[in-house]
Formats: sequence, C-alpha cells, structure tokens
Amino acid sequence: MKTKLPAIALTVALIASFAAAQAPRSRPARSRTATASQPTSDDTFAGTRNETYKKVGDVELKVHIFNPPGHKPTDRRPAIVFFFGGGWTHGSAGQFVPQCRYLALRGMVAITADYRVYERHQAKVADCVADAQAAVRWVRANAKRLGIDPDRIAAGGGSAGGHLAAATAMLKDFTGDKDTAISFRPNALVLFNPALDLTPIVENEKREARWRERLGADVKDLSPALHVKPGAPPTIIFHGKADNLIPYSRMETFAKAMKAAGSRCELVGFEGQGHGFFNYRPRSTQYFTETLRSADQFLVSLGYLSGMPTTGAYDWAPTTRPE
Repeated sequence: MKTKLPAIALTVALIASFAAAQAPRSRPARSRTATASQPTSDDTFAGTRNETYKKVGDVELKVHIFNPPGHKPTDRRPAIVFFFGGGWTHGSAGQFVPQCRYLALRGMVAITADYRVYERHQAKVADCVADAQAAVRWVRANAKRLGIDPDRIAAGGGSAGGHLAAATAMLKDFTGDKDTAISFRPNALVLFNPALDLTPIVENEKREARWRERLGADVKDLSPALHVKPGAPPTIIFHGKADNLIPYSRMETFAKAMKAAGSRCELVGFEGQGHGFFNYRPRSTQYFTETLRSADQFLVSLGYLSGMPTTGAYDWAPTTRPE
C-alpha cells in the first residue's frame, strides 16, 4: 500500500485543482500595481518587449522578452523560454519574471511565455503542450530579428510549466503547424519540480475514460518521462525531497533514464522542501537564490553564460506594472 501513496497524492491534487477551476468563483478587482510576484493573465512587465507568438481565435498568446543591457538585433545571444505552473488550469507568465530579470542581466535573452489554461480558455493539457511547442518554434524562427542564437535556446518551467518545457524536448508535435521546417526542440532544459509522468492520474480504465477528454490526448503521449531517448538535451532539475505532489523518486527515475540514454541530467534535491519551494518570496529568497545560482552555473557549463553567478549582488525587489 505504501508504494501507491505518491500516485494517489498526485491524482488527488490534480483532481482538486481541476475541480476548483470548474467551480464558479468570485474574483477581486485586479490592481494596476500588481507586482511581478503576484501577476495576472494580462500583465505586461516593466522593461520588457511583448510580442504575440500565436493566435487561437480571438486569443493572442504573448511572450514577454527581457533583453540584456545594450542588446542589439545583430547579437547572437543565448535565450531561455520559461513556462509558468498551475496544473494547466491557472497561473501567469509573471511567475518567472524574477528569474528572467536576473538572467537578462547576466547576458541571456530571457523570455516568459503565456499559454492557454483551463480556467481562462477551457484548454486541454494537449493544448498547453501545443502552445509551448509553438512558443519555442516562434523564438527560433525569429532568432535573427531578436538577436538570439537559434542553437542556444533553453526551455524552463515549474510544475506544469516544467512539464511543458520537457514536452518541447521530448514529445511528438502537437502544434498542428503545416510548416515544421523550424524545430521547437530546445537545446537545454532548466526544470523546477516538473510533472514528467502523468500516468498516475489515470490509474484504471474507468478513470482513464473520464480523464481522456480533459487531457486531450493519451496520457502516455503527454508524459515526457516515457519518451526519453538518445539526443535529449542537457537538463538540470530542482526538486524538493519532501514534495508530496510529485515524489522525488520520480525525478531519480527520470535522471537514471536520461543518463542511460547518454544524455546529461543533473538532479539537485532539497531536503525538507515541498512543491513550489523555488519560487520568489519577498520574506525569504534562500531557495529561490540557491536554485537560480545552480541554474546559472549549469548555463555557464553549456557556454550560455560566463563568469561567476551574481545572485548575491542582485536586488530581488519585484517591479510593478506600468500604468
């Protein structure tokens, strides 16, 4: 029985998240001075360049681009695209604004992307994957104009966003694009407590039938952990060892599979930490700073950054949205 508890915990948590999304709720008025750590779906962030990477009906999906100081279109900078978490149900591109601000100052073009979610768009998980793949493809297609090196594009994200980042690297094409000449495969992955195996939410035939519509595709086709193969990009994963939503043991299994396939995969565990421990919190930036410092060192090892991390000297106070 004990071996089934992690799977049950993941199932219950995801069901609760989706159920909450379907229940009607009253929403407070959104403040025009919302901080980057408390963003909304229509945020624009100070100092960013915002562009539409995809349109679905009347919905315009944006990327928020943080350029390094003195950046020029003629540059060939490494880039990273972040995807927010929220169980594919809610969330905002603002989650990774602090990481983007830091990495831009270190010399990368840092991007945080919006994508469709269940609360706002009745999106299925497969739709989220399609959007994430489209976002990376858009960045590579526009690399020359944006001053980005198309061969040094990383994808990153947390929880469901970590799933989407991994999906851009390992899953089949969900975009439906007719022109697939430009790849959406990232050159590296930076993942924070990612959901890499979704199979626990469909533990039996009855549950699978009920969830198939919500997922939008076979659960195995949506699980990056089941599609590890040679050629997967170098990856770093940050995960709390006390995460009761996505057990740490699943990350160990994934890391072993990556290494067996000949791909680099660094797993950095944090004792006593649960899900979402890495997020920026004004009162305590310890784990936010530690994960960001390690991500910096990983990117240095790939030649995306140079020099020593500067997390200790950086002002983490979140910026507010302009009026």
